Amino acid sequence: MAAAAVTVVMWASAFVSIRSAAEHFGPGALALGRLLTASLVLGCVLLVKRVPLPPRAAWPGILASGTLWFGLYMVVLNWGEQQVDAGTAAMVVNIGPIVIALLSGWLLKEGFPPGLMAGMGVSFVGAAVVGLSMSDGGSSSLTGVLLCLLAALAYGAGVVSQKPALRHGTPLQVTTYGCFVGTAFTLPFAGQLVSELPEAPASAVLNMVYLGLGPTALAFTTWSYALSRTTAGKMGATTYAVPAVVVLIAWTTLGEIPGWLTLLGGAICLAGVAVSRRRPTRVGGGGGRTG
Repeated sequence: MAAAAVTVVMWASAFVSIRSAAEHFGPGALALGRLLTASLVLGCVLLVKRVPLPPRAAWPGILASGTLWFGLYMVVLNWGEQQVDAGTAAMVVNIGPIVIALLSGWLLKEGFPPGLMAGMGVSFVGAAVVGLSMSDGGSSSLTGVLLCLLAALAYGAGVVSQKPALRHGTPLQVTTYGCFVGTAFTLPFAGQLVSELPEAPASAVLNMVYLGLGPTALAFTTWSYALSRTTAGKMGATTYAVPAVVVLIAWTTLGEIPGWLTLLGGAICLAGVAVSRRRPTRVGGGGGRTG
């Protein structure tokens, strides 16, 4: 739970940093700069700790999650958020945890616990309310909506791909080498990053570095640690707390006072997370341990 909480707070803070950095970097350049920073830090950790290469059985999941989640997701999400307002992006991307629950229930044989599905339904309603409250009322491009939908699908498929890899590799191995794969995926944007860096203000560069250090290097590692100890469906449902934390961070750091509709949506998100993570009531004395 502590690792999951760190992940939620870090990922929520990322939205604030992306808002600043995205004004000065293209979607691919921002993703590459973020991943390069994370790869450098995580690579140094591997060297200091003398961590060996992941076992062969872990590589299919590492390659899939690195390509889909670290690479594709970060690029298309940055791109999509340039085409639609924040509210629309939040609502579409929050399909991701539902994709995780459906794919993990089917492919990973985690099943479809009623409490989990009910909690995710409640949280999705909350995320939609937050999205509506954040919408600027403008028209959203079809391209932007499709990009956000692609980001949600890549996120969901990436998480489900990562779970089997954690059966064979450690969270540090799976996260670090997944980050390396994502960095390789975004290398075609190196020229754009090099050309935009000299023109970007120091604040934008620092935000990009922070995205690599906190929301990527640290948060993806704590995510993997938590994911290795619970189901993909429950971890996906936990991320529905992110919109509520984003509201609090924007309130305290940017002075953006949320309206009553935003606060209501955040509260609904948290209530849904609580329902989804509640252990089912045991009937009789032979109940099994839940994950």
